[in-house]
This record gives sequence, C-alpha cells and structure tokens, in this order.
Amino acid sequence: MLSAATVLPIATATTAAHAAESARVDNPFVGAGVYVNPEWSAHAAAEPGGSAVSNQPTFVWLDRIAAINGVNGGMGLRDHLNAAVQQAAGKPYVFQVVIYDLPGRDCAALASNGELGPTDLPRYKSEFIDPIAAILADPAYANLRIVTTIELDSLPNLVTNAGGTATSTPACDTMKANGNYINGVGYALGKLGAISNVYNYVDAGHHGWLGWDSNLQPTIDVIKQAATASGSSLANVQGFVVNTANYGALHEPNFTVGDSVNGTTVRQSKWVDWNNYVDEASFAKAWRTKAVASGFNSNIGMLIDTSRNGWGGANRPTGPGPKTSVDAYVDGARIDRRFQTGNWCNQAGAGLGERPKAAPEDGIAAYVWVKPPGESDGASQAVDNDEGKGFDRMCDPTYTGNARNNNNMSGALANAPLAGHWFSAQFQELMKNAYPALGSSTGDTTAPTAPTGLSATKTSSSVTLSWTASTDNVGVTGYDVYRGGTLVGSTSNLSYTDTGLTANTAYSYTVKARDAAGNVSAASAALSVTTSTGGGTGDTTAPTAPTGLAATTTASSVALTWTASTDNVGVTGYDVYRGGTLVGSTSGTSYTDSGLQASTAYSYTVKARDAAGNVSAASAALVATTQANGGTGAGCTATYKVSNDWGAGFNADVTVTAGNAAIKTWKVSWNFGGNQQITNLWNGQLSQSGQAVTVTNLAYNGTVGAGASTSFGFGGTYSGTNALPTLTCTATS
Repeated sequence: MLSAATVLPIATATTAAHAAESARVDNPFVGAGVYVNPEWSAHAAAEPGGSAVSNQPTFVWLDRIAAINGVNGGMGLRDHLNAAVQQAAGKPYVFQVVIYDLPGRDCAALASNGELGPTDLPRYKSEFIDPIAAILADPAYANLRIVTTIELDSLPNLVTNAGGTATSTPACDTMKANGNYINGVGYALGKLGAISNVYNYVDAGHHGWLGWDSNLQPTIDVIKQAATASGSSLANVQGFVVNTANYGALHEPNFTVGDSVNGTTVRQSKWVDWNNYVDEASFAKAWRTKAVASGFNSNIGMLIDTSRNGWGGANRPTGPGPKTSVDAYVDGARIDRRFQTGNWCNQAGAGLGERPKAAPEDGIAAYVWVKPPGESDGASQAVDNDEGKGFDRMCDPTYTGNARNNNNMSGALANAPLAGHWFSAQFQELMKNAYPALGSSTGDTTAPTAPTGLSATKTSSSVTLSWTASTDNVGVTGYDVYRGGTLVGSTSNLSYTDTGLTANTAYSYTVKARDAAGNVSAASAALSVTTSTGGGTGDTTAPTAPTGLAATTTASSVALTWTASTDNVGVTGYDVYRGGTLVGSTSGTSYTDSGLQASTAYSYTVKARDAAGNVSAASAALVATTQANGGTGAGCTATYKVSNDWGAGFNADVTVTAGNAAIKTWKVSWNFGGNQQITNLWNGQLSQSGQAVTVTNLAYNGTVGAGASTSFGFGGTYSGTNALPTLTCTATS
C-alpha cells in the first residue's frame, strides 16, 4: 500500500480537478504519459536484468471484487489512481485497467474462471461495476485518461464455444442462453462510459481465434448487441483490443496470407488452416474496418497487446521457409513458434514484444502491455486456492491437446503458479527472447535520418504523400505526418493519404521518422501541395459499396436505411433497386419504397454514385416481407440479408421487428432454395430439417416492444447458388 505521505489528498484536489475535466480525445495515448504500476515494476526490477523493462506501463487487473480495495495488503484501485495522479504531475496521463469478473467468466477455460457464478449478474453490477464506477468518477481523477479493457474472452466465446459448435462447452451454452454475458458487458459499458474521461475498449480475441469469416463478423455482431444492452449505446465503445494475454505475432514478416507454394495457397497450410490473417496487425485493421461498417463510431481505435508476442532469440526465422511444400514454407518462416495458434498458457519460447507506444502504425491507436509480463496464465498442475481458479490442462506441459488446438501439445512451461501470480522463470524467458531485443530498444539515443524525396499526388479533397525510407541503427518503426506543423497521422509504410481537404487550397507537409527506442528524426524537407479544383474530373475510382442495409415494414411500404459509402471525391447519391430494377434515388442514406402489396417478400440492393459518375458495387441483398394487410396489432416481420459470402460458405443476419403492439415470443421460418446448411447460429434457437428452417427466440430476446427490433445471425455452407429465401414471422403478445 502507499504510505500516507504519498497519497493524494483527494478532498482538497476535487474542485480543481473537476474544473479541469475535458471531453474525450480520439486517441487517449497520443501526447500522454502512461501509468507504471509500482507493484509490477518492483517484481520486474527484482529479476536479474529486469530493470531494462521495469519502467514500462502495464494494465492494472481487477479480476475479483476484493481487488477493488486491494488483496493481501496490496494496492487497490484508488491506491493505483492516486499513484497515477502523482506520476502525471499535471500532464496528460493514461491509466489502464482490466475489468474482468463477469458472471461465469471465461466459460471455455478453467485456469481463469472467476468468483461469480452464471446467475450472479446482480452481484456483478452492485458489488463490482458500481463500486469501480464510483471510484473512477471521483473528480480527483478527472485529469487522467482512464483506458479500460472490458471482459476478456467473454463475447467471442458466445460465437465459437456455444450454441452447438464443435468446441461448445456446457458453461458457454449456459451463458449464451441466460444472456448474462450480453447484459453484463452492456451494463459495464454503460456505467463506465457515462464517465467522460473513461475510454472503453472491448476485448476482440485474436487472429488465431476469430480470423475466419465465420467467426469475425458474428463476433462483431454479438459485441454490438452487448454494447446496446442494459441501457448502453455504441457511443460507449471507444475501440477494441486484440491479442490480450496471448502470443500471436504482431507481424509475420516472412510470408503473407496471399502466398502460394507450387500452386497451393498459404491458407491451406496446417498452421494457417484457412484463416484470413496470419498476424495481429492485419487482423486488428480488418476488425476495425468491419466494426465501423457495422455501425461502430468511425473514430474507434485498436489496441494490440504486445507484451509477450516478440518471439525473438536465436530461433527466430529470418526469411521464408523452403518451397518443398506449403507446410515447410510456412513452418520455416513463421516467427510464432507455438505448436498451434489455440495454445495460450505460459508458452515456451515466447519473448517480450514491442514496447508500449502510441499510434505506432496506421489504424492502431497503441501497442500496450495488457498482460503484465511475468504474471502466470495458469498453474501447470492443480493448486488449492480461494481465488476461484481451476486447473486447465492447457497449462500442463504434458497435455496432448483438444479440439480447440487441433490436438497439439500445449507448449506450456512447467512449474507455473496460479494465474496472475509471479512466474520468475517465464519472465526470464520473455526477456531472453525479447524482440526488439532489450539491448536494441533501450539506451539507444541515435535518431533515424530524416525522410527524403517527399512527393505528392492530389485530388480536390485529398493529398497522397510518398517518401524514401529513413535509415536507423536499430530500425525505423514508423513515420509521423505533419500538415502545417500539426500531426495529422502516423504510418509504418512509405505513404500516407490526408483526406477531407478543401478544393483548390494550399497545404504544407513534413514527415518525421521514429525508431524502436522512441527517437524521432529531423523533419523532411517541407512540401507545399495545392489540391485540385472540385468536380472530380478524370476520377475513375468508384465509391465503396453501401453496407448495413436494414429495413422496417408496413403493409404497403419498406423503409430502407444503410451506412454511407466512402469515396475519394465524395458520394453524391444512392440508387435503390428492387428485384434488380431501379426504383428510386436519394442523396441521403434512407429511402422508402411505397405502394407495395401486403404479406409479400421484396429483395433490395443499393449502389452509391460519386461526383464523377462512378457507381459502386451493390450492397449485400436484403429480403423484406411487408406486414399483413392493415399492418396493425401484435405480429412481426423479418428481414434477411447475407453479410458475407465466400463461395462455399456464408454469414447471414435476420432482423425481427414487432408490429404495432409488443410481442413476448417470436418465430421465423423459411425454406432454403438450395442446399444451404446452417452450421452455427447465435441469438436464437435453431431447428433445421432438410431445407426447412425454424428459429425461435431465446429467453433474453423474446420480448420486443412495439415497432422495435431484435436480431439473430448464423453461418452456413452451400454449393451452387445461395438464393435469398422468403421469411415468415409469427409472434405471441
């Protein structure tokens, strides 16, 4: 605990701190220091050589109710916040905390099971979230930028480990059925999001878990449902964090997902296993794009936990593997040396990754150390404890695996203590295998050379810059782009596009380079660029396709809405098609198709147009069924859209909308026109016999207010065509 002499006098600081409270910034890490946990720092410094990293910022973990006030004489939440205020010394400062005690927590594992049972949602709210929120809202901490990581592993488990999947567990099935993961996360987001200096980042798994089409978009959909549950809204989500407490490589430099060997794609290798991503950076950027397209705020940020994904040391590959087979090529090239990407517990051979830093590359808000290096993932054998932590065989080095890691060895270190306890042998291995190596990322004072050859291409609303790479003794990690002396973006590439500019206007740019030690180069020579005049003349780039097409119905109309497209010169309008025939145009993102027949299914798509006349690809198709004649009383309608289709499989979303009276249960039925088979459905109870499908509500989403909506989604397989079916919706009031 902090001594009385080191604790901030809260009562006297309240008024001044409250007056200084300000609105959220887009990226809380830019221009700010970050809290160094003195308890973790002391553990690290006590290790031989540990002082090289003991000053790095790590998250504080609140993994049980007792942790709020401190466990076994250790620091509680308020103690940490007081210490952060002192470290900040009046400057912008980030405090990082993990919120991790959901009822039935981490239902697919045992080492991290928590203290609250599956039905303990009231305790979670009143004894865990409410006290945390009360402390964080204290005006004494109003100058801190408080970054939260919300409930690790919970929501992804509802997609991959519940509802009849091959890796389902009874515990995850229970949490999917009772809705406490959804409602608990929603409550936490709403309660903490109401505090203006709190930035909520929701856990988004990792590429080796959610990188397949059948997992990624469905997980975003589940998180969206949680973010709007229990009175919360999407505005309470500032971003997402990937690779938390995991080991996925930040970048795989020696191969890409698009490579082929002797005609066989890398995706077919045993390691990649048809995944769309091979590292965390590419996964995080794709996640962000899909999340924004799904309705999350366009300024959301992505965090990547780099605490243990360095994979350095003598065994780190330096180039591609042999092209004798695709497996030899990938296995010889990959820096992630685990047996399989499903392995997560105290992995042998792992190393410290990139040190925490703000805006390290395009689309990434920060590299962070969510999992404090040296804290165990779980015990390697059963240990009696009062922390609610079980023995998971994935932490046993002799374990030969299960379905979630394709029956590979666990790869875990021996003699590990309980989850969260200090594991000296692991910390020593992490330092030994650090990448960048500890000697290359600390003590370096040599700045990179300034970028050269700055040039630009332009439109009426954007400037695309390019330059020649800088050189550095430990390697350049990124470039910062300045417009008129103000930082406007960062990138790890040799180009950057500055958008949203005014036509026929002069802008001045410079670029600086950064290295792994945080040294910054001198600025490049300044470049003055004048944007072209408006109108988009000569533009041949089509807008992106509209996304998020949704509908509400009456007996004679369908009201469509969608998410705006983006374009290099700006979208000027949208064309609406019914059954492939143009039925209307609009300059907004909504359109009502009227004069329709009752109880009839209509199929819609939407295309965008820009100022140069370029037309986008069509949105995903949506089938909307008009209400029964009159459109009044209890009842429901259902709309069906395919959100992703990759030729042999697809994801679809169905929205159920109540009529002019509230409903208590609903049922949606249809017949597939082809051989489609549903393999994984969420937020509903599935029955499929041949091509006949029926989906009914679960306990937590059957009640729908008049005119309100709920939704379910699914993944499936097919061959041939994937025609949209006609849906029938029935309800009880």
